[in-house]
Amino acid sequence: MEFRRLGRSGLKISEITYGNWITHGSQVEEDAAQACVRGALDAGITTFDTADVYAAGRAEEVLGRALAGQRRESLEIFTKVFWPASGTGPNDRGLGRKHILESIDASLRRLGTDYVDLYQAHRFDHGTPLEETMEAFADVVRSGKALYIGVSEWTAEQIRQAHELARDLRISLISSQPEYSMLWRVIESQVVPTCEELGVSQIVWSPIAQGVLTGKYRPGQAPPAGSRATDEAGGAGAIRRWLEDDDLLGRIQQLRALADQAGLTMAQLAVAWVLQNSNVAAAIIGASRPEQVAENVQAAGVTLEPELMKAIDETLGDKVERDPAITATRSPVFD
Repeated sequence: MEFRRLGRSGLKISEITYGNWITHGSQVEEDAAQACVRGALDAGITTFDTADVYAAGRAEEVLGRALAGQRRESLEIFTKVFWPASGTGPNDRGLGRKHILESIDASLRRLGTDYVDLYQAHRFDHGTPLEETMEAFADVVRSGKALYIGVSEWTAEQIRQAHELARDLRISLISSQPEYSMLWRVIESQVVPTCEELGVSQIVWSPIAQGVLTGKYRPGQAPPAGSRATDEAGGAGAIRRWLEDDDLLGRIQQLRALADQAGLTMAQLAVAWVLQNSNVAAAIIGASRPEQVAENVQAAGVTLEPELMKAIDETLGDKVERDPAITATRSPVFD
């Protein structure tokens, strides 16, 4: 396993990070989830990412049980706050002081730990003054319940404003967690340059585009039995956008020859691709089987030649999404 520094902080994380969105507590049974976490640990992964909203808190609980007995100081545990994890009240969501301070305590209970290494704002809250949000995060850090602060799916300008407030409050905002893959590059023109300037790293999710970049979904064919695309409780909705374009699926099949050329599986190629971006500290992988973890970690430390990167761009062509304005649409405006 290779390790990268997160932002300009002193925290190093495994460049392959294990995440449990739409798996633990929902898509896979607990014994399978436990096996995947053991596989991640055996592969040298030390960094684990979750969120309070995943499976309404169950994902945090499963991860906490799976990591029980491990040396806490040897792990980096990340979680997030914004969406309702439980309850339907007006203060059960967003980034107001009440929700943040109550949510960190609930997350720590579910995870079975005294602190998280990184506490992330899961979306931007248009209904709460940013000053209030950052002051609440500062109190979380000063209480010892989190070491660092991050954000997820924030625009470049939102990150800049939060970073300035964090600096004034003498806390460290060191990470951004956006979607990023060969197919989804909306962060490249604005978020990445801003973060490079500020000393903020990307921890990217969906580097394999929900499994589409593995090549197992073929144009004109039904999704394989047992795949994510067939599991309405485990992410079929998230992957559907990619499966409706046979031209795209055909181009992805053409990547197989490029992966073979690099001596990689298609999944490894996809993970290695995001890690070529120097502003990316880690790629988050998920798994429903330990074998998937063992495959994906082989992307750590891989260098892709410029000619190969160019060939990938030429193959995917105009199927790549690059519009930076999309990020702003991912944070809801609550009534």
